[in-house]
Amino acid sequence: MIRKKNLYRKPQKPFEAQRIKEENEIVKKYGLKNKREIWKAQAKVNYYRGRAKALANKPHEEQNVLFKKLQALGLKVETTADVLDLNIEDVLKRRLTTVMVQKKFANTPKQARQMVVHKRVKINGKAISVPGYLVPLSEENNIEIKVKMHKPKQSVEEAAEQSQESPAESSEQIEETQ
Repeated sequence: MIRKKNLYRKPQKPFEAQRIKEENEIVKKYGLKNKREIWKAQAKVNYYRGRAKALANKPHEEQNVLFKKLQALGLKVETTADVLDLNIEDVLKRRLTTVMVQKKFANTPKQARQMVVHKRVKINGKAISVPGYLVPLSEENNIEIKVKMHKPKQSVEEAAEQSQESPAESSEQIEETQ
C-alpha cells in the first residue's frame, strides 16, 4: 500500500501564543474537529495563490480558467490580486458545515458536522459524509436533509398474531409452488 503524503504543513513554531489564539477562535467559529483542518485550508489557499503567481505572465484566457474555477466554488475572484488576497476564512466559509448553518439546516457548526458525519445530508440526491466538502454555488441550493421514517410500533397482540400466521402461510406458499 502506498502511503499518501500530508496535504498540509504544520506551523514552524508549534507554541506561538498569538497563532494558537487565532486558531482556537477559528476552530470555535467554524466547528472544526482540530487544527489540522485549518492547516489544510491554508494549504488550499497557498495552492490557489501559487497557481495565480504562475499564471501572472500567461495569457488572460489561461488565467480565466482559474478564476472561473474559484468563482464556481463561491469565492469572489476577478483578478490575480483577488486570488492573492484570499485567506483561510474565505475557504472555510464554503465548507458544507458552514453552508448548512447559513442555510439554517443546523443551529451550530458542531450540529451540522454531526449531521454530515452521520450521513444525514444529501446533495443532488447523493449522501455526503465529509464535513470539509467545498460546496460549489451550483450545488448550494440542492442541499437537503434525510428524513428518518419511523415504523409504527406494533402492539404485543399484533406481534403474536403475526408470529402465529407466518409458519402457516409459508407452508401454504410452498405447497402452491409444488
